[in-house]
Amino acid sequence: MTPHSILAEVAPFADVPVEVVIELDRRTMRLRDILELGVGSIIPMPKTAGDYLDLYVAGAPVCRGEVVALEKNAGVRITVFEPRA
Repeated sequence: MTPHSILAEVAPFADVPVEVVIELDRRTMRLRDILELGVGSIIPMPKTAGDYLDLYVAGAPVCRGEVVALEKNAGVRITVFEPRA
């Protein structure tokens, strides 16, 4: 199934907003470390340009993407589109 075939099926709902989540990392932290967090605290993230991550739409995984460096930000280039039922 391609993005275009999915869009054809859901055309009547195409303007409905849905939540998109791009997951950078999941980790386990000690409660002590969480309680020490404050404004300005930094939690290191393992993802850098060239790494891959998952993209979820309405809670369902739909594609994988590559982290890319933009001028002042980071972005995600979609590399695999595989919606799952």
